[in-house]
Amino acid sequence: MSFRRALALAACGLAGGSVLFSAVAVGKQPARGGDAEPRPGGSAPAASVPPASAAPPGLLLLPPAAAASCPPAPGWIERPAGTGGYWDSNWDRREPLALINLKKKNEETGEEELASRLDHCKAKATRHIFLIRHSQYNLDGRADKDRTLTPLGREQAELTGHRLASLGLKFDQIIHSSMTRATETTEIISKHLPGVKKISTDLLREGAPIEPDPPVSHWKPEAVYYEDGARIEAAFRNFIHRADAKQEEDSYEIFVCHANVIRYIVCRALQFPPEGWLRMSLNNGSITHLVIRPNGRVALRTLGDTGFMPPDKITRT
Repeated sequence: MSFRRALALAACGLAGGSVLFSAVAVGKQPARGGDAEPRPGGSAPAASVPPASAAPPGLLLLPPAAAASCPPAPGWIERPAGTGGYWDSNWDRREPLALINLKKKNEETGEEELASRLDHCKAKATRHIFLIRHSQYNLDGRADKDRTLTPLGREQAELTGHRLASLGLKFDQIIHSSMTRATETTEIISKHLPGVKKISTDLLREGAPIEPDPPVSHWKPEAVYYEDGARIEAAFRNFIHRADAKQEEDSYEIFVCHANVIRYIVCRALQFPPEGWLRMSLNNGSITHLVIRPNGRVALRTLGDTGFMPPDKITRT
């Protein structure tokens, strides 16, 4: 690839189709001022003002055609300059103002009535979401019922269960995918957490949530994303949100599911581009910890933690 072509590509990456030209350094330029050649007759060189379209010294100005050929920037990065990012405070549609009907405002009490209703809808507790990827399983199984955990996978589940129990938290429930490998992982983990109720759901089954960016050649046709994506998005909307206003104490919930589902949920919860889910990698039996505050703010405490496992027990199959 020629140097000039590389510069044009760099301009595309920076501009994203939103500007006409980009300037990049091309090396040291000839010296100005004292090293300039004198004019005939010994007069000093006249000061000059560079044209408005000229590049500053040391920079090369690329033509508009280079930027015109760039693909448009993704919508999620088209933010006003200087805003420092964007956060949708009503991402889970549970912002207090979104939970009341403003048309029913009491005409006599006015703002006092509104303030009381808003306070009644505010969350008070924090939700701690522990997303567990299932343990290693038999890849040769033809049907889901045949894709049982391997002996190593069962060891991994024991280690994950022991780790969760060692945290000393009062877990409220374990919600798990109905697929065999997730169900078996849950059964082993639950032995370390006696009394914690288990709930099975099809929403958390493995699938292809959205076409990844950058794309991969071995992935799936658009129809698969169309079907799986709706279900996995439904799982996110059902399970990942701030606490209900009636919840008084912080909660600790475990979700045992799959790598694709967890990665998509993390992207959505942090309001990162969901198309980037495949840029992350999760080990079997790993723990991902999300925190959702009463005001809707979300924090990622850990992503794919397997530091509690010996190195020879760690896999990603």
